Amino acid sequence: MAGSESAASAIISATEQWLHDVVIGLNLCPFARKPARKGAIRYAVASATDDETLMAELLHECQLLDEQPADALETTLLIVPGHLQSFEDFNHFLNLADWLIERHEYEGVYQLATFHPHYQFAGTAPDDAENLTNRAPYPILHLLREASLTQVLESYPNPEAIPEHNIARVRGLTQAECKKLFPYLFR
Repeated sequence: MAGSESAASAIISATEQWLHDVVIGLNLCPFARKPARKGAIRYAVASATDDETLMAELLHECQLLDEQPADALETTLLIVPGHLQSFEDFNHFLNLADWLIERHEYEGVYQLATFHPHYQFAGTAPDDAENLTNRAPYPILHLLREASLTQVLESYPNPEAIPEHNIARVRGLTQAECKKLFPYLFR
């Protein structure tokens, strides 16, 4: 048991480091700093090694968000270290995740943002820098509260420019910076 707790702790630590250094540090998500500072981000390590178990764990995380006010628990990062290592499998699973959100009437309540060590946007080559904006040390299903997103987007100037800013930011990274920020991509 202690070994699995230690492994989960290491996974969470790597994910927190990525969030602070990449997502917040590079300002890829201008809305992440506040819940991180407040301690309102839940890091959950999935035990799933199959789609069915992961679906149950994702539903459980939605239910946990239901039970907490946004100021106490704004968002959840469901980290998936033992399943969906292939980006193609991960992408296929997202159809199931969308179905789950719709089936349990969470559409308009929660939204998924997704991250993966091999994330690749449609129409890009695997080594295109813009893929770095969604590359994380593990597959991650990020549950966001729609109401919170709507609120911050209404007060944020020019939110449509965020993707272009992010692409420019990661394209401007040197090789040394990439190795420091994304060490899991250079193993």
